[in-house]
Amino acid sequence: MANATATPVLVGIAHIEQRINDSPAEGKEPLALMIDAVRAAALDTGSARVIDAATSVRVIRGMWPYKNPARVVADAIGIPNAETALTPFGGNFVQSTMNQSVLDIQRGDHDVIILTGAECGYSFLKARKVGVKLDWQSAAGTPDRLIGEDKPMQHEAERIAGLGKPIQMYPMFENALRFARGESVDAHITRVSELWARFAAVAAGNPNAWIRDGLTAEAIRTPSRSNRPVSFPYPKLMNSNNNVDQAAALILCSTDAARRLGIPESKWVYPWAGTDAHDHYFVSNRDNLHSSPGIRFAGRRCMELAGVTPDDVDLVDIYSCFPVAVQVAAAELGLSETRPLTVTGGLTFAGGPLNNYVMHSIVRMAQLLREAPDSKGLITANGGYLTKHAFGIYSAAPPARPFRHDDVQAAVDATPTREVALGHRGKATVEAYTVMYEGDAPTKGHFATRTEDGRRAWGETTDADTLEAMTREEFCGRRGRLNGEGIFAI
Repeated sequence: MANATATPVLVGIAHIEQRINDSPAEGKEPLALMIDAVRAAALDTGSARVIDAATSVRVIRGMWPYKNPARVVADAIGIPNAETALTPFGGNFVQSTMNQSVLDIQRGDHDVIILTGAECGYSFLKARKVGVKLDWQSAAGTPDRLIGEDKPMQHEAERIAGLGKPIQMYPMFENALRFARGESVDAHITRVSELWARFAAVAAGNPNAWIRDGLTAEAIRTPSRSNRPVSFPYPKLMNSNNNVDQAAALILCSTDAARRLGIPESKWVYPWAGTDAHDHYFVSNRDNLHSSPGIRFAGRRCMELAGVTPDDVDLVDIYSCFPVAVQVAAAELGLSETRPLTVTGGLTFAGGPLNNYVMHSIVRMAQLLREAPDSKGLITANGGYLTKHAFGIYSAAPPARPFRHDDVQAAVDATPTREVALGHRGKATVEAYTVMYEGDAPTKGHFATRTEDGRRAWGETTDADTLEAMTREEFCGRRGRLNGEGIFAI
């Protein structure tokens, strides 16, 4: 084992994908792709001995039936005695697991740690369309370790209002942000589509990206047969693209182990600092719907621990499930929206393999840092409804001081909260809203409102005229009434 002052380093990276042309049954399941990715990451290190030296295999939980996938991976690659670990659901857990793994190596608990994950959303969707049942194994058993907590994130008020999907919450955050910035509906969608077009342009130059067409801002914001409206103001091309078959793997070790295993220093990427935090778990209790104290405190603390400012960071990948996540993070971190904010092209264009996206962003970041050894890169990760956050600073240059990790949760928890008004009857003011679509037709509107005494109350409408107006006019700031049963009328 390494000593208590071991220096952790990322030495192996791999991104793989499969594109099924005919029957979805031809493709490999996610677990098989994980095994392929780990073997590819081992090849990337240049060492034939790195896998044998690994003592822990850690998998990011995905939308598959596996109970202990790390055991199957470990057995397949020839290390049956390795510790196995699994995370809960959440897009933050790749970076969170990286932070924990780096600390484990730094303490001397492990010399070599393997991280992997995969999703086969493309195969799954294709199989469902043609009525094929994919025969994925169960990978029975219980992991030796669970990394991270699995917390409920739906308030009773949100459950009653039928709010439990990211495609409902994030567009409400987007509309709240637009109102807070004082933008018109038209100016806002133009600006946001231009932001997303810059992400598409990065994807066009990323050999790992799923969509490399370099779509224009006009194509991104304009509804079409291939870009249907999903939830106002987002058409399909402003949503995460989960319909991808992608896997990734990372191999971490100490610098002593890297030298012993013959891994060249040209492969080394150093984690400099990391942080984790979460906003108030229930959206209903947040002070507002257009900011993130969790990102503000944890993200800025990560840069402080690494000894860098936003201007010192050369490469950035902000978690990009929806445009509002990027805008909020950029504002909280002190990053201009006009600078490059992704190294992959984001979850729409590079691909959004659910909880495992950040492993792909770390792979791409490492590739670029190897090419520019003096550069510094910032990775951000997000899970839930802009809820759970993790950050990491990386460089191919060694840090001036050992990896540092900090807990800023107390500062986040001390930020203001808002009480919830269940079954409110009476006046309320709109603070956020969205319109949900089926096909091209608007079917339901959701409202986040504030009562006259400042509590939050959720409402909805199915009135056709109101739904149409909600997609053209600003509804934030308008006053209306809740009827006590969740129906809101202006």
